[in-house]
Amino acid sequence: MRFHAPGRPRLPRARKLLAVLPALAMTTAGLFVAAPGATAADTAPHSPVTTKRLCASHPGEMACLALARTDLPQQSTLAPNATPSGYGPGDLAAAYNLPTSAGSGATVAIVDANDDPNAESDLAAYRSQYGLPACTTANGCFKKVDQRGGTSYPSADSGWAGEISLDVDMVSAVCPNCHILLVEADSATMENLGAAVNTAVSLGAKYVSNSYGGSEDSTDPSSDASYFNHPGVAITVSSGDSGYGVEYPAASQYVTAVGGTSLNRASTTRGWSEKVWGTTSGGNGAGSGCSAYDPKPSWQHDTGCAKRTVADVSAVADPATGVAVYQTYGGSGWNVYGGTSASAPIVAAVYALAGTPASGTNPASYPYAHTSALYDVTSGANGSCSPSYLCTAGSGYDGPTGLGTPNGTAAFTSGSTGGNTVTVTSPGNQSTAQGGSASLQIHATDSASGQTLTYGASGLPTGLSVNSSTGLITGTATAAGTYSTTVTATDTTGASGSTTFTWTVTGTGGGCPATQLLGNPGFETGSAAPWSATAGVVDNSGSEAAHAGSWKSWLDGYGSTHTDTLSQSVTVPQGCRATLSFYLHIDTAESGSTVYDKLTVQAGSTTLATFSNVNAAAGYTLRSYDLSAFAGQTVTVKFTGTEDSSLQTSFVIDDTALNIS
Repeated sequence: MRFHAPGRPRLPRARKLLAVLPALAMTTAGLFVAAPGATAADTAPHSPVTTKRLCASHPGEMACLALARTDLPQQSTLAPNATPSGYGPGDLAAAYNLPTSAGSGATVAIVDANDDPNAESDLAAYRSQYGLPACTTANGCFKKVDQRGGTSYPSADSGWAGEISLDVDMVSAVCPNCHILLVEADSATMENLGAAVNTAVSLGAKYVSNSYGGSEDSTDPSSDASYFNHPGVAITVSSGDSGYGVEYPAASQYVTAVGGTSLNRASTTRGWSEKVWGTTSGGNGAGSGCSAYDPKPSWQHDTGCAKRTVADVSAVADPATGVAVYQTYGGSGWNVYGGTSASAPIVAAVYALAGTPASGTNPASYPYAHTSALYDVTSGANGSCSPSYLCTAGSGYDGPTGLGTPNGTAAFTSGSTGGNTVTVTSPGNQSTAQGGSASLQIHATDSASGQTLTYGASGLPTGLSVNSSTGLITGTATAAGTYSTTVTATDTTGASGSTTFTWTVTGTGGGCPATQLLGNPGFETGSAAPWSATAGVVDNSGSEAAHAGSWKSWLDGYGSTHTDTLSQSVTVPQGCRATLSFYLHIDTAESGSTVYDKLTVQAGSTTLATFSNVNAAAGYTLRSYDLSAFAGQTVTVKFTGTEDSSLQTSFVIDDTALNIS
């Protein structure tokens, strides 16, 4: 066990008798569900989870599908080194195995009703909290328009403002490099919202998120043709928040209907578990079922519904395992939100990470061609029904969660290939001097004759772009760093191929003399500053030796539920290469191969590495990571140690460095 400083009580050690049970929090229905951020060993009940619907349902209008937690205090500001409650970008990337560098230049449109006058400033606060790049009108990343594409914004509404905050935050969390187009409809009628969808597509968006719904009626097929039939555009729609039952436009044959799950950390290889958001008694939960009016799309093959079945895929939506959102118009800052209003923009952003949909195809069909690239959700229900798969999860397709949740982006790429094979030739690793011009021709072949190829690229060095028709990459490399570049070629049937290579942009002009940027790198001042650290982390006790000198940072090691953090913000000069290094020693009282206690290493919102009790070893090991991609930015280096309810694991860090050259 770790020895404690005088005045800090030593907590008793208890065996993990309940380590296999999920963390519990009581809902208003008296049921226990896992709380956001909980580990498998946190088994004490929490306060009841209560929510409010942000948008009232008015006759003839759609209602937004966002739910705000009311059992948690909203926070206008956070204490130093604190993080908001609810899942953030790093959590979603880890849970759904998502890349953090893809999506550059892609535009995700968000369609909502009424105006949020604080949309841009609230978005800036969210992205700043998580170290995401700025997304503003000034830098071209964020744009807000009315349903006609102009700036005659509708009247403001605090409920829809909360929906807008949830939507823009979720797109930011999943695809930090995406651009955001917010289209505000005059009101929540289907006609106005549909007009906003058409405007989003006309402005070039290839991904459109819709987090609203209403009862089905016989006019829905007409609305399909008027608003949602946009081949080559991924349109996502929330499935509903009232449990078993179908809403429109989720029932449209042209959209990806997105259901909802409860998402919890777990001691599994994935590190997470999911089940249907809802209960067999119905009520709150993801919507699902068999449409009364919309025809079944050709790619759906379930036999218990002759018409359109909802949903197609899913993502986290349960407010009890909800996401962090920042809202000030109608809100007081940070809160935890849920509803399938969260899952729809999450999936729209995953489509954006996956790349431009193939021309003439319906992206809603893609997951059906790549079911193995999804996490199958096999437990839980959102009501009682017959046939049971329409409301109860099981292996394979089911109504509440569809085919499952994202496991990377492969399920959201074209699945209609006609059997063609596209091969992209690797050009090999590239090197360009900062400020130098680049010209690189990408070559690709198709197994079918007569096909026209369209090129796209992600992870290109700043200042470079690819010609979609010719595959020629040109431009001036403006930011030094090492880039993982992926180029994709897609034919007219949707078949695609890609190649990935490293592109290094080297600094010029001698502007990067070798320098170490971190303050107090070996903690030998005896205090944390300029680090921010949990009390007691900077330590000189003899029970864990320093790598050098007398002081080190010692995270966790208490043998009880505990979280320690250590962080420091530094500015990496433009045009420099940067490397983070530190010595790490892990010892533990745990045994076996099950992960109980974890250390996460982050640079901004990017997770560099995760260690656990399984990695324990004698002595210190040098760890190093390339941070050149952060050149020209201020980045926060952060270590987070989490320990469960018993048996200590100590994460000891010393002799840190962030060297530039």
